[in-house]
Amino acid sequence: MTGRERLLSAGMVLMSGLLLFGSGARVCAAQGAGVNDAQIVAEVQKQLDNKKLLNVTSTVHDGDVSLGGTVEVYADKEEAGRLVHHVKKVKGVDNEIKVAGPAVDDSALRSKLAQALAYDRVGYGTTAFNAITINVQQGVITLGGMVYGPEDKDSALSLVAHTPGVKDIVDNLDVAPMSPMDDQLRTALARTIYGTPELQKYALNPALPIRIMVVRGNVTLSGVVDSKMDRDVAGLRANSVPGVFKVVNDIEVAGQQTGK
Repeated sequence: MTGRERLLSAGMVLMSGLLLFGSGARVCAAQGAGVNDAQIVAEVQKQLDNKKLLNVTSTVHDGDVSLGGTVEVYADKEEAGRLVHHVKKVKGVDNEIKVAGPAVDDSALRSKLAQALAYDRVGYGTTAFNAITINVQQGVITLGGMVYGPEDKDSALSLVAHTPGVKDIVDNLDVAPMSPMDDQLRTALARTIYGTPELQKYALNPALPIRIMVVRGNVTLSGVVDSKMDRDVAGLRANSVPGVFKVVNDIEVAGQQTGK
């Protein structure tokens, strides 16, 4: 086969891919002359064949895929990116999909997320050891603070991603280092703090208002309690636990929160 014949053959393969997969609301076009792009077009189209991703568009150039269009929630944007990343021969994915779901006031969105995250992972035994901060600006959510383990972090991020009104997520969440000694301290601190008569009322709430972070024996308390006395008692009881190096008491009193 001559060079001209090979070029014509490659062009026919590319055009057939465009004719087969370039119709409908979601246009998936291969740009350039790479034969592999036509194959990627077909596979990307298959991966995006989902009702939630109906308005997602894509283009392919030399193995690089650009995603555009709209979805209803941020989790769908993430899913589209993951699906395309797993397509064979895809070199990279530029995810420019817009979240076009309902606009939600930042204050209302933060309140909704705060309540949901407070109860996230209830029943797994780690709720008291997850302390997450939330900042919301024009639908962009910044999560900070620390959680007990990777599962807690994944759960929090998934919860936020599936919440209507969230446009983007900035992940500044830290995961506490694995440490058997810190685990022993966490258990002892929880028993000591929540076993104190003045503080037992907080144990009735599955969200556990007093959060306990431990890193190499250093303890940070956070959350919201009813009074300054309760705050002080929690700090004193934490300091009484053997093996604790230092206690930072960041617990807030109801009505005096800074809205972190």
